[in-house]
Amino acid sequence: MPAAVPPSGIYVPAVLFFKESEDFDVPAIKSHVLRLAQGGVTGIVVQGSNGEAQHLSHDERKEAISLTRKTLDESGFQNVVIIAGCGAQSARETKKLCADAKDAGAAFVLVLTPSVWPGDMTRENIIRYHREVADYSPLPYMVYNFPTVTAGIDLDSDIILTLSEHPNIVGTKLSCGNVGKLHRITSVKPPSEFCTLAGVSEVLLQGLLSGSAGAIAALPNLVPKLHMKMYALYQAGKIDEAMKIQAQLGQGDWATRKAGGVGAMKALISKHFGYGEIYVRRPLMAVAQLNGTYVDKLEELIASEKAL
Repeated sequence: MPAAVPPSGIYVPAVLFFKESEDFDVPAIKSHVLRLAQGGVTGIVVQGSNGEAQHLSHDERKEAISLTRKTLDESGFQNVVIIAGCGAQSARETKKLCADAKDAGAAFVLVLTPSVWPGDMTRENIIRYHREVADYSPLPYMVYNFPTVTAGIDLDSDIILTLSEHPNIVGTKLSCGNVGKLHRITSVKPPSEFCTLAGVSEVLLQGLLSGSAGAIAALPNLVPKLHMKMYALYQAGKIDEAMKIQAQLGQGDWATRKAGGVGAMKALISKHFGYGEIYVRRPLMAVAQLNGTYVDKLEELIASEKAL
């Protein structure tokens, strides 16, 4: 019997806050999880790329998931879904991370394609890898396509549709931002059968209009309510109004990358929402000074968020 498909909506790969020592800043992590849930997001991705998953030990990965689940449950947000990033460079380690994710309270896993040896990752090997791990995974499995962090490996729609036939593979996140690819997948597999999510806010509405289930995107770390407002307008058929907000989100996505990515988001959250510090794990760079045109654009978005 096919595994359950994630609900449609807006998911956020939560940033993870650290102390200056690089240990977890637990109060800040909890505050962030609660602000996202209060903002209405459908789910939270723990240990995604924006959560610095590659910089965490196995024990820290489990702790991040369990802390997120406990925080949500204690505050009445049992309905907020947790997706755990479980990609690693071997099938063996990825399987272990999938098992750990279930133990820690996740509902779904999200898995990148290994990329240390990109020349060996042929179409056949990519399909074999994901099928093997999905066979083992105790949780429903989503394929994560993010060429920027996988040495340029970019799964095409044929590969993803082939993988979608596996009974435990229930969706994909497309951080490639390719709306044509997204549409090819959704035209064959609707969200009720396979959860195809845009991976960036800059194509959120375009993806929805092409049949996507929503998005997993970094920008809701800053403005979750604004994303949910746009999503509600789309659901109500108010496309012109939704497109006005989409234009803001597209500008915000670009501004976040140019202002410093994860480091900039942490700095802006600390400044405007009153929790967390700027610290990231090296080799990422903290953003100590917030200034410039791109920061101004993001602060305009945050002002819109606070007005909702």
